[in-house]
Amino acid sequence: MKLSFFLRSPQKYTTQFPAIHYLKGNFFMIIWFISLCFTMPVYTMAQQEMNAMTPKTKNSIGLEMVRLPAGRFYMGSAGIGENADEAPAHIVDITKPFSIASTEITNKQYELFDPSHKALRGKKGLSKGDDEAVIFVSYDEASAFCRWLSEKEGKAYRLPTEAEWEYACRAGTLSAYSMAAKLPKELGKVQEFNRDPKPVSLQVAEFAPNDWGLYDMHGNVEEWCYDWYGPYEKGEQRDPVGRISGSFRVTRGGSHNTLVQYLRSANRSAMIPADKNWMVGFRVVEGPLPATTPLPAVGKPANMQNVRQAAYHWSAPAKQAFFSEPVYYVKPPSCGNNTPFYSHNHCPAITWCPNGDLLAIWFSTNDESGREMTILASRLRAGSTSWDEPSEFFNVPDRNMTGSSLFCDKEGTLYHMNGVEVAGGWKNLAMVLRTSTDNGASWSEPRLIDPEHQVRNQVIAGMFQTKEGWLIQPSDAGPGHSDGSAIHISKDKGKTWYNPYTGNAKPEFKEGYHGGLIAGIHTGVVQLKNGDLFAFGRNNDIPGKDGELHMPISISKDMGKSWTYSASEFPRIYGGQRLVLRRLNEGPLLLISFTHHPREKEKPGMLFKSSSGKEYTGYGMFAAISYDEGKTWPVKKLLTDGKERFLDGGGWTGIFKMDKTHAEPMGYLAATQTPDNNIHLISSKVYYCFNLQWILQQPDL
Repeated sequence: MKLSFFLRSPQKYTTQFPAIHYLKGNFFMIIWFISLCFTMPVYTMAQQEMNAMTPKTKNSIGLEMVRLPAGRFYMGSAGIGENADEAPAHIVDITKPFSIASTEITNKQYELFDPSHKALRGKKGLSKGDDEAVIFVSYDEASAFCRWLSEKEGKAYRLPTEAEWEYACRAGTLSAYSMAAKLPKELGKVQEFNRDPKPVSLQVAEFAPNDWGLYDMHGNVEEWCYDWYGPYEKGEQRDPVGRISGSFRVTRGGSHNTLVQYLRSANRSAMIPADKNWMVGFRVVEGPLPATTPLPAVGKPANMQNVRQAAYHWSAPAKQAFFSEPVYYVKPPSCGNNTPFYSHNHCPAITWCPNGDLLAIWFSTNDESGREMTILASRLRAGSTSWDEPSEFFNVPDRNMTGSSLFCDKEGTLYHMNGVEVAGGWKNLAMVLRTSTDNGASWSEPRLIDPEHQVRNQVIAGMFQTKEGWLIQPSDAGPGHSDGSAIHISKDKGKTWYNPYTGNAKPEFKEGYHGGLIAGIHTGVVQLKNGDLFAFGRNNDIPGKDGELHMPISISKDMGKSWTYSASEFPRIYGGQRLVLRRLNEGPLLLISFTHHPREKEKPGMLFKSSSGKEYTGYGMFAAISYDEGKTWPVKKLLTDGKERFLDGGGWTGIFKMDKTHAEPMGYLAATQTPDNNIHLISSKVYYCFNLQWILQQPDL
């Protein structure tokens, strides 16, 4: 929808008013519609003048530059739900004309700067031709191209600011797309969700340009912008240049192989500057960067505020058995807390901090494949019995964030590992690492430790440190239920990482067989005293001597290069369930798993013993202890204190009954053990605290 009745001069043809939902209920909306009826002929004349004001020139690399006038427009949207970062919508003044490329930079143009990039043509089946948009280019590489082009042309080339980009994209419109309220299907390039991109031409200028002569502003490839990503501010803005610093650079325009709503004029995305993938390219602006003072850096979230830095004096391990009342660590934010909090909260990780706090993180989303997914955190501060309200912990905007891990090493450094998708889904993930040396009050900038968006990178809670001091991070080997698991190893405190198995063959997960992956997804891994690695997993179940399917065991004698499989004594687990395996401070191994799946009706439950030696059938989450490095598990206990209560397990669990013979039936588990030997366990919503003495003490039934 285009406006013409408010024109003051040719330079003001781009003036825009708020979208209709902002005027609903306002008398001015009626005047606005009446004005449209009488001004269409005036608009046509105005648009002809505007087109005449956007002269086009070509530079020495054949790049067509379009001159845009100064103007005024309405930036952003109502910002509802996952699009909250588009609000508040606000007026922006672009005070000086600038020239912007009519197309995205092509392979042929980029390779004049970097001939080696030609090796990336056709990767993932995309962008093979000279005149297709270049992809697999990082922010720094795009900026370096601009510096090269500036020197070559004797003019100042750069990336567009986010405001310049949206101003150019809208071309005087208020609608979701510059040509209509909906993007015509014939203008799309595979506008659907695909875990792996479907091959499609990324030819530039394949469709008609917008009214200002700019091609592919909606789709083809996302485009790097100059700005650090951060929230908008209220009030009118003049030549904004974003935040002074940040973790992510803005990308705009959407791309092929993604849902059409991400192609809207107002949609905001961002990426880690070092990331380069098959969705993102760039176009350039000619002209000096506006001299506007950047907005200040974004403030810290609540989980990083008021963090005590004094070392905590841990008490001596308790000699008495205890099991604390279960409480919720995932709680909806209260009114006034603007934390994004969606319907599905799941996939947690937890660690202790040297100051005595516990820090828990999890993803919040509406859809596990969704791009709205964010990582939230809550802190249980030393001395408190109540977890803080949730606050945002880590979020690469418009990227799926499946898989998180937290760990505190022997020197008090916290490690946060996370998966980051190209878009939605959870298959092609890069692995990102941050560290903290101040109890999580601040974190290092996210660093891509595996920059390839690929399988084997879906992080699992359960990072640990070997006796050699190496860090080991488990990860799912693929998005399927039977894809197995992999590990990543760092021998230099997280500086560099490697995957010990470099093969591609999927092994047969059978008794006595060998393969390069761990049997089962969502694995738990420990190091045995002899240096071997020992793992349990979900799915890839192996028949036991009783003929029933059992949870698989995987053992590696070569630090993860190969694994041998066998059946454990424990029942299999599956959808909505994730185990914990760790070595306790006291020495034995601890497994926390489930007796069965609630949908399994034929043989539910597992046998346990009371304090008198009487056997009884228990249902749900249990703990098991091994004193002989996983060969036998003589201690098994249902994780309940026997008190009858109803709890909400969150995630896929929902409401469940807890009593003498029933514990939580499902949940993704994560655990840590503090220096006082207390065991802290979280499921998808519930926090438990107990000690080894309690596990060893059988109930009196």
